[in-house]
Amino acid sequence: MAFSSRPIVIGNWKMNGLAASLDQVEAVRDAIAKGQAGRCETGLCLPATLIAAAAARVEGSRLMIGGQDCHVASHGAHTGDIAAAMLKDAGATLVIVGHSERRADHGETDMLVNQKAQAAALAGLTPVICVGETRAERDAGETLRVIGRQIDESVPRSTDPKTTIVAYEPVWAIGTGLTPTAADVAEVHAFIHRRLDSLLPSGGTTIRILYGGSVKASNAAELLAIDHVDGALVGGASLKAADLLGITSVYR
Repeated sequence: MAFSSRPIVIGNWKMNGLAASLDQVEAVRDAIAKGQAGRCETGLCLPATLIAAAAARVEGSRLMIGGQDCHVASHGAHTGDIAAAMLKDAGATLVIVGHSERRADHGETDMLVNQKAQAAALAGLTPVICVGETRAERDAGETLRVIGRQIDESVPRSTDPKTTIVAYEPVWAIGTGLTPTAADVAEVHAFIHRRLDSLLPSGGTTIRILYGGSVKASNAAELLAIDHVDGALVGGASLKAADLLGITSVYR
C-alpha cells in the first residue's frame, strides 16, 4: 500500500477498547467522510480483538486500521502471538513494530524489530517502526547515538520508503505529559532522515517520520509544524474521536 506525500496521524489504542468502543472508530470515519478530519491520512492501531470488526465498519472509507504488533513468523506454534498475515486477513493495513512498551515489557531487540518489519512488509502491511531514547540516555547526551543504532538495526535494508513509516517516540515522554522542545524534535527528525537516506539503497528522505509522546490537541499545532515532522503517533488522545480529531484538524 503506497502512501501519498500527505502527513499521517495514527492512533495507538494500546491495551484499551472493547466492542462498545467501536463507536469512536465510526465517529472518526464519519468525520473523515464529511471533510472534518483535516487534510491528512488517518489510521487507528487497535487491539487484535477489534481489528476485524473495525475494518468492516470503515470499509470503503479513508480511515486505515492497523495492529500493534506482529510475530516474525507467518504461522506456527506461537501461542498467543499474531502473524502479520492474520492482521492483513482481518483487514489491517498498518502495524506498529518496536514500540518502546514492547521493547521494555517483552525485551524486544532491534534485530527482532527488524524481522517484524520485514514480516509486516512481506504480508502487505505498512510497518510503523518505533525508535526513541530513555530519560537517562537523553540526560547523558546519548540521544542521537541511541537513535542512530536503533535506525541502523531496526530498519530493514529492503525497506520501501513509500510503504514504511518511522515514529520517533522519546520513551520518557510517552504518557507522561512531557515533550521535548521543538528544537530537540527538529534535531532528531532531521537526523533520522539523514540516517535513513544513507542507510537505504533507495534513499530514505521520502520516508514519513512521525512524532509520538504525549501528543494532544493542545500541543499538536506546535509539534506538527516542526521541520521533518510528517505526522504523529498518538496514544491516549486517540481513544476518543473528539480528541484525535482535535489533532488531525491541525492539517486544515
